Amino acid sequence: MIQLPQGSWWDWDVVAWDPGLLRLGAGNDISYAHGLELVFTDPVFVMCPAAFHDPAFRDPTADEVGLVARRVGETPPVLVAFDADAGGPRLASGLVAAGAFDIVEGTVFRYWREDLAAGERLAPWVRPPV
Repeated sequence: MIQLPQGSWWDWDVVAWDPGLLRLGAGNDISYAHGLELVFTDPVFVMCPAAFHDPAFRDPTADEVGLVARRVGETPPVLVAFDADAGGPRLASGLVAAGAFDIVEGTVFRYWREDLAAGERLAPWVRPPV
């Protein structure tokens, strides 16, 4: 099970997703910036809402482990499960299987800024104005 660092990690979304990397961003309000990222390297199975709130991370169930093993052909080194509010009538379940996992802290702005301090960066989609 994931142990998040202290902080207000209520608001979550998918920051980046390509064949080699899945990056989930979190903060108390991610409209302008987020301060925490869960970075999954070599994701092989992803079942995750695009945006969600207040996830409860937990150990995957036996059924979830079996689902990933059947789909992928093995149980990957990283298997993360959670339940979260995704706006529906009941909690949505999330499940991510990957080769590696890291927790990255630091302010990531979701809009253009030239005056970044040490440790701050821009979200992958942010581009300078033209």
